[in-house]
Amino acid sequence: MKVNTDEIVSVLKREIAEYGKELNVEEVGTVLEVGDGIARVYGLTGVMANEMVEFQNGIMGLAFNLEENSVGVVVLGDYLNIREGFVVKRTQRILEVPTGEALIGRVVNPLGEPLDGKGPINTKKSRPIEIIAPGIAKRHPVHEPMQTGIKAIDSMIPIGRGQRELIIGDRGTGKTAIAIDTIINQKGNGVICVYVAIGQKSSTVANVVEKLAKAGAMYYTIVVSASASDPAAMQYIAPYSGTAMAEEFMYTDGKATLCVYDDLSKQANAYRQMSLLLRRPPGREAYPGDVFYLHSRLLERAVKMNEKYGNGSLTALPIIETQAGEVSAYIPTNVISITDGQIYLQPNLFASGVRPAVDVGISVSRVGSNAQIKAMKKVAGTLRLDLAQFRSLEAFSQLGTELDAATQKQIDRGLRLVELLKQGQYQPLTVEMQVVGIYAGTKGYLDSIPVEKVRLYESELYKWIEATHRDVFDVVREKKELPSDARLKEVLSEFTEFFKKEHK
Repeated sequence: MKVNTDEIVSVLKREIAEYGKELNVEEVGTVLEVGDGIARVYGLTGVMANEMVEFQNGIMGLAFNLEENSVGVVVLGDYLNIREGFVVKRTQRILEVPTGEALIGRVVNPLGEPLDGKGPINTKKSRPIEIIAPGIAKRHPVHEPMQTGIKAIDSMIPIGRGQRELIIGDRGTGKTAIAIDTIINQKGNGVICVYVAIGQKSSTVANVVEKLAKAGAMYYTIVVSASASDPAAMQYIAPYSGTAMAEEFMYTDGKATLCVYDDLSKQANAYRQMSLLLRRPPGREAYPGDVFYLHSRLLERAVKMNEKYGNGSLTALPIIETQAGEVSAYIPTNVISITDGQIYLQPNLFASGVRPAVDVGISVSRVGSNAQIKAMKKVAGTLRLDLAQFRSLEAFSQLGTELDAATQKQIDRGLRLVELLKQGQYQPLTVEMQVVGIYAGTKGYLDSIPVEKVRLYESELYKWIEATHRDVFDVVREKKELPSDARLKEVLSEFTEFFKKEHK
């Protein structure tokens, strides 16, 4: 009997095709051991680094250590609910978070799940939390101001859109206050803000959200919270998640965005904890060798895109907490070397009532006057110099020596400038107010005003110009230029005389 091989082959092919439809092939592994937020999984031979994996009870994990015989998985949830022998399956997706308009005004965890009790987040958009930062060809030099509304910063340590400016200082020196003021000051500027709280108490985060809501800032803000009670893995991925949420608006809509990371020292601590549990070799201060890369790959994503790529920007304000002013510790030096400048807050200044407690000597912006409007460049030019001279003369005057008239005049003006730069919390000022106030200080209009009345003079000056000489503010706001010297002289002389009569 002759066998027809073609018929047999066609039947086999059909059977194989049908069999493949019914068979659901998934790569799975088994939990060997679990503890302290880390699961060691056998199997999953094809798993990718940073791939999401799912345990049989629905908890997600992150494939972190790809070893010869097992995979070190970081558990993104309660590891106490995972048992030895649990089945783990690949998702074949790198860790991603939901993005888009639906997140604005919401408080979410680093996986994009709501924490505010306002119901689910309905969005089809998502982005991987880690991407390679844009190259040089896609970038534009930083040239637009990102106004913080804080006189001391906008005049002497200006921040531009697309810049990375570090806020550094000891605990309780007002670091978060500066970041929150900056977010509040973006009202009406079309800037989408993302506030990432890492390792903070839930009550502290709730307080920040309440302050933002009270100021009407939650309409353009997303809050990502990985609180102190969350697993280390959540604190580790929080800044990347927040950045991915901001990047959606920057790349898709060409918008300006602002990311505050509060604070990266706690993220580094969480990363150290995970690395030591996974038995990665420790280095300086027990941090793993790649802790620099942890922050550099995050902060490099801050960018001002050029016109060809949509003109969007992502400005980063990382916060680092120092211990007893130790700026030369490992993490602070790392982040200082990555960023484009730092705002250093000093406990001594804070305690003596100079708030914000910005140390103008150590603080610097490496973008400088590129991130200022013309009017601010003109008035702030001499401010830093005046303050520096005052600081050195102040120390000299405390020796009790007789001072000549010129030196005494410099000290008197310095005292008034220090008073002028003080500012209440959650009270950001518009750029036109700052320009006029600083002009009055540097040109000597405050010299005849008692030091204790300087702040009263300033607040009444703004109200008076708003009511009677609006054109002064309009010129600065619209043309970004200073009004003529004659016009400013006329307005300020008139007000100074009026103020002296009113407050004898």
